Amino acid sequence: MAVPTVPTGSPRQALTVLCRALLEDVDDLADRLAARILEREDVYELLDVRDDLRATCRASLERLLTQLAGDLPAGADAAALTVDTGRRRARQGVPLEVVLRAYRQCGRLVWERMREVSRTRFAGAHDAALLVVADDVWRILDASSDRLVDSYRREETRLRGLELGRRWSVLEALLAGRGHEPALARDAARLLDVPEDAELLCVVAPTGETVDDPLPGPAEALAGIAPSLWHVRSAEVVGVVVPPEDAAAALPAVVDALARRTSVPVGVSPPVRGLARLHVAHRWARLAARTLPAGTGGAAGLDDRLPEALLAEAPDLVPRLRRAALGGLLDLPEPERDTLLATLRAVLDADGSPSRAAGVLFCHRNTVMYRLSRLESLTGRRLADARDRLLLALALVAPADDAEL
Repeated sequence: MAVPTVPTGSPRQALTVLCRALLEDVDDLADRLAARILEREDVYELLDVRDDLRATCRASLERLLTQLAGDLPAGADAAALTVDTGRRRARQGVPLEVVLRAYRQCGRLVWERMREVSRTRFAGAHDAALLVVADDVWRILDASSDRLVDSYRREETRLRGLELGRRWSVLEALLAGRGHEPALARDAARLLDVPEDAELLCVVAPTGETVDDPLPGPAEALAGIAPSLWHVRSAEVVGVVVPPEDAAAALPAVVDALARRTSVPVGVSPPVRGLARLHVAHRWARLAARTLPAGTGGAAGLDDRLPEALLAEAPDLVPRLRRAALGGLLDLPEPERDTLLATLRAVLDADGSPSRAAGVLFCHRNTVMYRLSRLESLTGRRLADARDRLLLALALVAPADDAEL
């Protein structure tokens, strides 16, 4: 961006005279400018950059007055100091609007002092010239402000990228089980803005070969329930949910809210205490997701899917479990097999009551009794036996092997 210049001739000479006069008193000007800014803005005190503000005020005034006087050395970059200030303020965390107000204060103070010096030292001889060059002077100040904004935003974007990179790295370290390392735990708490000992939930949404966003807007979905942050990995989306109070009480609402958004199985962990246990919560959430039917949307908490989770952890035992529990029932033709399995499920759901099961199945109690007798004969299991009953219940929740069909 080209830096504007002021016209030559008498007004130009008047501006040079006035700026050189102000340069003789630049330290007092810097004190006045810093005092004006600090009177209005407390952020410099809060960020402990008051001394830097005073130094920047002096350097900026000196550079501006030298530029307006036409005394910058040949080849000097008039915007270098402005660019450096913009970058530094972005790194310090001073809001951009605060920085811009300071620049406007600088321009206003210089203009006021030029008019004052014209009257007090030169008996108003340069007043008319100031009116001629006013537009050009403010054009230079506006151009400087533009460069400031550009450099601030560029640095802000760079820092945001670095921050995202650090957050990604620290989340990966936590998921790898490194949360017990004190230094890492402190960094994670600071970067994620989550207390080290916070009670939290982990969410996992496997992406697989999905092209579309499998879980759109999860943070918005949970906005009224709990703060959350989300981490995209190559095969899954991981969420860290930090309920403000009772995480266990918030869990059902979290599951319901995510179930309405997702197009893939989503698992939610039970609450864990502290970032050091995020890797455990992640394993539980991933396991909860595996208990749901593949290729369908839905969400579940691990505690609601514990039998399925136990089976998902030992998939090689599932066919053996179903064969050991159901025996010859699996060899029946599909219609008969499905009828007996539906009867078994209804009886177990009815706490073993054939009458209640008959109401659910819309058949006579004697029909249920006949089917149970046949089922026990085919499986070799007895519903009156607690261990056999557990085995049959697990067989019902276990996924069927294609070889059985």
